[in-house]
Amino acid sequence: MLRAAFFKPNLEPLLLESESQIKEHLNLNLGFIWVSLESASNKEMDDVLGGIFNFHPLAIEDCQSPGFQIAKIDDFSDYIFIITHALNSTLVEENQVTSEFDIFLGKNYLVTCFSDPKISVIDRAWEQIQKDGRIARFGSDFLCHTILDNIVDEYMPIIDGMELEVEGLEDSVIENPTPETLQRLLRIKHNIMSLRRIISPQREVMNRLSRDDFPGIIDTQSLIYFRDIYDHLVRFQEMADILRDIVSGALDIYLNSTSLRLNEIMKALTIVSTVFLPLSFITGAFGMNFLHIPGASSEFGFYVTSVLLVLLGVLMLVYFKKRRWF
Repeated sequence: MLRAAFFKPNLEPLLLESESQIKEHLNLNLGFIWVSLESASNKEMDDVLGGIFNFHPLAIEDCQSPGFQIAKIDDFSDYIFIITHALNSTLVEENQVTSEFDIFLGKNYLVTCFSDPKISVIDRAWEQIQKDGRIARFGSDFLCHTILDNIVDEYMPIIDGMELEVEGLEDSVIENPTPETLQRLLRIKHNIMSLRRIISPQREVMNRLSRDDFPGIIDTQSLIYFRDIYDHLVRFQEMADILRDIVSGALDIYLNSTSLRLNEIMKALTIVSTVFLPLSFITGAFGMNFLHIPGASSEFGFYVTSVLLVLLGVLMLVYFKKRRWF
């Protein structure tokens, strides 16, 4: 699907409905164009990216590649090409799924492209262009900042949810370490690593956008906005690193707790075995099939032996208790 709009200072955005209108407004000296390719097929990408804007074939190929691509920024002199990633899942309980989001930023145009069914940040951006008059005044680079800022803002609920879940798991690891707790810890650790894999390269992209490396495309007044996104990513990565350390510590506590519980169980079983060892020897000795066993014919032999066995077991337990073996 193709959506496009033309922006001019102090005027409402003008929606463009055809490729011919896009070409017409692209040549105007004042204002800029935003072209949004949503759930785009390879043919749509070729027609718009190659046919209208004449972008580099390698950049178009990156847009059409189905596999995961690390976030990056390429400078093509007249425009820059940015690969970033938006989160599709906002539930901590589910595996995080990312969508590749491609951006072509020029002096008087912004082209965004993605092939997944839906990315929420684009719908939010279309709502913002109707309300925020700064977008038309500040240009395509500010609109690019708006979209990237929306993408980065989606990371915060994910990190907050992880933090709350980790806090609850820390208590359960100590009080009641179960296999379900271990599974949840491993899932959170996997999600944290996936999030760091997304955030780290995007932080470098934002760092370049905020360093005035593209003076002909990004105005000086917009650099501070990209710096703000970079600061957010730095903070998010630090929070992810802290959560990773906490989860690793919780995993160590879980393993130590389970080992301690196993040791307690083995200690109890060992004490029981030790107590019954002499008792089993005595009962086995008097149970042998010999004709003459001392006390075997006594009227009180069974009762005396029973009392002796109980007394011996109690004495052994008292001795173990004094030695603090349990």
